[in-house]
Amino acid sequence: MASVAVAVTDGIPLFGLAASCAVFGTDRPDLVDPWYRFTVCAPAGTLVGRWLRAETPYGLKDLAAADTVIVPACRDALDDPPGELVDAVRAAHDAGARVASICTGAFVLAAAGLLDGRRATTHWMHARLLAERHPDVEVDPEVLYIDDGDVLTSAGNAAGIDLCLHMVRTDHGATVANAVARRLVVAPHRPGGQAQFIANPVPSSDGDGIGDLLAWAIAHLDQPLTITDLAEQALMSPRNLSRRFNAATGTTPLQWLLTQRIYRARELLETTEDSVDQIADRVGMGSAATLRRHFNRSVGVAPDAYRRTFRSTARDGGKPA
Repeated sequence: MASVAVAVTDGIPLFGLAASCAVFGTDRPDLVDPWYRFTVCAPAGTLVGRWLRAETPYGLKDLAAADTVIVPACRDALDDPPGELVDAVRAAHDAGARVASICTGAFVLAAAGLLDGRRATTHWMHARLLAERHPDVEVDPEVLYIDDGDVLTSAGNAAGIDLCLHMVRTDHGATVANAVARRLVVAPHRPGGQAQFIANPVPSSDGDGIGDLLAWAIAHLDQPLTITDLAEQALMSPRNLSRRFNAATGTTPLQWLLTQRIYRARELLETTEDSVDQIADRVGMGSAATLRRHFNRSVGVAPDAYRRTFRSTARDGGKPA
């Protein structure tokens, strides 16, 4: 059974802690049995959000025994993170743990030296401060989360849910992650990045056509869609579509389409016996060679290897192969 530990220190926001608790802290034997072993690690007397006391027998030193360590947002990004927390997170990573931060928890990872030379993200309001305070970190303020293997970072607290679901998807496949998302009544994979939340809010879907266009495009992924096709469907010029699409999703129409095609291919690899050629056709990639190239670049493994891993997981009742 994989273990997940969340690091709690005095005054951290409740939302970031709740995200990891909701995803990892509830047993789901019908999906994966056993589920994750979940622990909350905190110094004695720690308060969450200034209202709730974290009563737990596990201290920060116990983080080193976990397979995955989650660091929620800091109480205040302007303050240096607690030295005890920084040391414990560094020790956990040195012991082989996968370490993930939610929101300004990235400041803890950076202080521990885990983000040096890596691409990382945090809440867009604090991205500049993170880059100034830790110049060796490549800060990307536009994405919802970044997976750099053994170190992962996410944007604001709500993006912590996206990151936690991503880790479930990595561990157990898209089918399990989708089921967890449905139970939490959240999207299993949100398109775009933080750009849609910065400064100006996303325009209302009433009349802008983007929301309807996204649904239409997902229903037609098997077709070789172009920007011109999307623009015609949205009754816009290609230039106007690109501008509005970027404002609404934080990415380009073609990059968004590619992400959706890869995501759909992952589901088909897990849940069908279709060949890679057939899946390439169903997701609009045109050929198995094209699917393999983009899939490998995006997921990090070939489609056949991905299928062997996650079909084996499904046959074994959710246990990693």
